[in-house]
Amino acid sequence: MSQEYTRPAEPETLQQRLAEVHLTEVRSLLSLQKLVEDLVREQGAGEEDGVDSEVEQQYRRELRQKLKLMPAREVAYIIESLDAAERLVVWEEVKEGADAILALLPDEVLEELIDDSHYRNEKMAITAFELRDGRLRQISVNGPEDLANVKPIWVDLIAPTKKVRGWIGQMFDIDVPDPGNLTDLEASARFYVDDEGHTHLHSDFLLDTREESRNVPVAMILHEQVLFTVRSEELPVFRLQRARARTRPGYVSNGTDVLIDLYAADVEYSASALEDMYGELDRIGRQVLRSHTSDQEASRILVAISEAEDLNARTRRSVLDARRGLSFLLRGKFLSEAQHADVREILRDIESLDGHTAFLFNKINFLMDATDSAININQNKDIKRLTVLSVIFMPINVIAGMGGMSEFSMMTEGIPWPIAYTGFACTMVAIGALTYYGLRHFERRRISAQQHTHHHAD
Repeated sequence: MSQEYTRPAEPETLQQRLAEVHLTEVRSLLSLQKLVEDLVREQGAGEEDGVDSEVEQQYRRELRQKLKLMPAREVAYIIESLDAAERLVVWEEVKEGADAILALLPDEVLEELIDDSHYRNEKMAITAFELRDGRLRQISVNGPEDLANVKPIWVDLIAPTKKVRGWIGQMFDIDVPDPGNLTDLEASARFYVDDEGHTHLHSDFLLDTREESRNVPVAMILHEQVLFTVRSEELPVFRLQRARARTRPGYVSNGTDVLIDLYAADVEYSASALEDMYGELDRIGRQVLRSHTSDQEASRILVAISEAEDLNARTRRSVLDARRGLSFLLRGKFLSEAQHADVREILRDIESLDGHTAFLFNKINFLMDATDSAININQNKDIKRLTVLSVIFMPINVIAGMGGMSEFSMMTEGIPWPIAYTGFACTMVAIGALTYYGLRHFERRRISAQQHTHHHAD
């Protein structure tokens, strides 16, 4: 009687079956958890609340542990297969460090998880500004309905998701760029006017904090005197601009004024960063130019100098970017006479900063060379000490070699060995001391001769 041969399942089929089994288990745990929650709500404040809560936490821990053991592909499949309510429960358990899972989810599921109010990106913020009595009035935007009756002159977007960029673009008939793709260094791709007449500018703004300094790319779109700014995080320049426009009547009148003042605030912020750098380099200079700098101090000084050099380079990059953006506005004939005058004043400020950045680069190079010289001096002192020790111990080593030969035993025959070797040790110490003091004497004479020569030269 022949047995029927069963062909093994393909690896992908096995993975699919395993994912289906895990999906069934997750749904069972979610159903049990939901059942316990319903029981708690029905009982109200009863004696068994603590027991039910413990059971609910047990199911949640079991779900968390099961999801933790699954590969990212299976978790993504489970999230995609669940309904909206269950999907959010599972997402709450896996959202920490879930980049690999997010990369596998389709766009519609991804938007549901990170765009809706259930789980918002902490950085994301949408703010609109409209003119009221000559001042900017700030409006926080959570959805399209918040902009229904607003005529903004500035719409500021921080870390907008794909869904937010979509409805903003539809509402204002513009193409809102992804803030993660603003690193193109080609000038033609950063400053241009598109076919619809929208003016696009991509500039790097300085962010200087205690922890680090870096340049943050910002996309700016000017459409019908409405400015749209898109970036990945908050910047001090934008906070300064908002504060000024809210408190000063007539400070801005349209989106172009806001754009020019953003560049002006960036130049002012960069100038403040350079002023702080002057103070920091003065402090470093006092440490470097002391009579003695240890290797540990030199190491800390080098770190501080490197940070100052990095900040100076980033400040220069931010200022040059502002110059390119303002020059593009001048060439494009987008500005009124008053705006022309403002832009030319800002460009003069930028020219004055060029000399400061060049001076700071030279000072940084000088301090770096001085610190390297201090390190080299310390190393030369260490080598000199080793050389002196070698010279002192050279005759001692010769005598010690002689003392280890058999001839020494023959020479000291008849003398008790403690006395012989004690005398031999004393002789080595005496020779070492004579060598040391002889070297010190010749070193003092050399220093005295140099001082005498310098005195006569003066």
